[in-house]
Amino acid sequence: MSEKIEIRTDGAPAPAWVFSQGVRKGPILQVSGQGPQDPATGAYLHEGDVRAQTRRTLENIKAILAAGGAGVADVVMFRVYLTERALFAPMNEAYAAFIEENLPPGAVKPCRTTVFVELPHEVMLVEIDAQAVLD
Repeated sequence: MSEKIEIRTDGAPAPAWVFSQGVRKGPILQVSGQGPQDPATGAYLHEGDVRAQTRRTLENIKAILAAGGAGVADVVMFRVYLTERALFAPMNEAYAAFIEENLPPGAVKPCRTTVFVELPHEVMLVEIDAQAVLD
């Protein structure tokens, strides 16, 4: 059996509670749910702007992926949690732009699930987690 390894980086916000930013076991890298926080200060950013929050959240995920030896092209699944159905279209636009910028032409896009929920901080409009598989 392969060892479970905690992934940590200063390029994403420190975990606020009792969990890891990411965990790698064998070829699987799971990134904990990230929000629109500044990596240096932990402050929540872009209140009321789901596009900007989505971008910041995905950049935090990208930093954790990199710390674990992966990239966006290695992601097989993103899970997106939104506070309101009305936020879907602007979140999706920001998500699509991020994917376009971070995948090589012709690459297989990751799977995605989007659900509508309450989130742990009132400023958060979006939270996203990711699972990557490395060769």
